[in-house]
Amino acid sequence: MKKKKLLFVCIENSNRSQMSQAFAKMLGGAEVEAYSAGSKPSGIVNPKAIAAMKELGYDLSKHDSKSLDEVKVFAPFDAVVTMGCGDACPWMPAKKFIDWQIPDPKNMEPAAFNEVRDFIAGKVKELLSSL
Repeated sequence: MKKKKLLFVCIENSNRSQMSQAFAKMLGGAEVEAYSAGSKPSGIVNPKAIAAMKELGYDLSKHDSKSLDEVKVFAPFDAVVTMGCGDACPWMPAKKFIDWQIPDPKNMEPAAFNEVRDFIAGKVKELLSSL
C-alpha cells in the first residue's frame, strides 16, 4: 500500500496543525507521511502544544514551524486539511481538501488547550479511517 501524504495547515503552524501532524504520525504510523505548515508561520511551536503532546508521549519540540513554501516540494498530497486560515489558506495540489473548524487554543488555559488537543486527535482518527 502506498503511503498517504497529508498536509495540515493553520495560520501560525504553532498549535493546531502541529498537533494534527503529530497525531497523524502517532495513529497512522508507517502508512502515513504527515506534514504541517502555516500561511503566516510564527517560527515557533507553542510551548503549550509541546507540553500537551508530551502528556501523550509525543515530543513536539522536534518539530519546526514552517511556511507553505517549505512543504510544497512534498506535493501532491492525498489530503490537505485547513484550520481557521480562511482566505489565507493557499491552494496545494491534493486529491482532497478538508476544512476543520477548530478554535485556536493559543491563549487557552491547559485544561481547555487539552480539550482542543483531544478534539484534534478524534478528527485525525476519522480522517485516517476515511482515506
